[in-house]
Amino acid sequence: MPDHIRVGVTILPDRPWAQAERDWRLAEDLGFDHAWTYDHMSWEPMRGSPWFAAIPTLVAAALNTTRIGLGTLVSSPNNHHPAQFIREILALHDISAGRFLLGVGAGGNLDAELTHAGIRLGERTRRFGEFVDFLDRLLRENPVTVDGDWYASAGAGSLPGPVNAGGALGVPLIVAANGPRAIRLAVERGDGWLTYAGRADDGPAWWRLVAEVVARAEEEIERQGRTRALARYLSLDSCPDYAFAGVDAFEHAVGRAADLGFTDVVCPWPRSSKPYAGDEAIVGSIMGRLSA
Repeated sequence: MPDHIRVGVTILPDRPWAQAERDWRLAEDLGFDHAWTYDHMSWEPMRGSPWFAAIPTLVAAALNTTRIGLGTLVSSPNNHHPAQFIREILALHDISAGRFLLGVGAGGNLDAELTHAGIRLGERTRRFGEFVDFLDRLLRENPVTVDGDWYASAGAGSLPGPVNAGGALGVPLIVAANGPRAIRLAVERGDGWLTYAGRADDGPAWWRLVAEVVARAEEEIERQGRTRALARYLSLDSCPDYAFAGVDAFEHAVGRAADLGFTDVVCPWPRSSKPYAGDEAIVGSIMGRLSA
């Protein structure tokens, strides 16, 4: 198994903190490099189930861990306004002692989320572009004035930041992208690029999608002439073959990701039922082998 790739885990925000706390602690104890949670108002496979907010969950995780990176997978214009969201980002960056990873994306196709945000499906990418631009500027400048199609703000502030001023990487901006326009944005503005590639009926078909998306990203990096390093995150949550099903399955997934140039992989934490039904003991075996 490649020893140069970082490994993360996604823990769904579907349980009260009294139940979820031990999973976040265990993720750190097992040696994961980063842990994430979904930042949606709801999630289609679990619609009608309990669902908690991402940022308070990550604050609780930050107060109960010391080393592991903590990220949103992913925050979107569907439920955040940059001028408000920067305050939560600054607080989480502070409370976590600089461990926050800001994953952003255009958001899902859930009718409830899009309706709440007043977004038509075809407008998501344009709004997302303004969202990323506004957030990126707030991370680097203070104050920020914008006057766009979607966001207008006179002198929005990011004190006590901005945490990424002067090129210092305080909060990595990780842009989720599968399609050409979002990949263009990730290469242009992101410190990292995250992809889940898309949906497929079986594992081989999904890995072909991943390879296609990687080729698209490589072409865009060359087109833009980007020389600054770009961390590359592969989310395994949409792969039909659950990577935590066994040691061999995990080693296969990580090996394929490394061969395609990814620096990081993120896999959903096993649950007692679908989605992502699995056995924590297998995760312990996998992480034990990584640390051996």
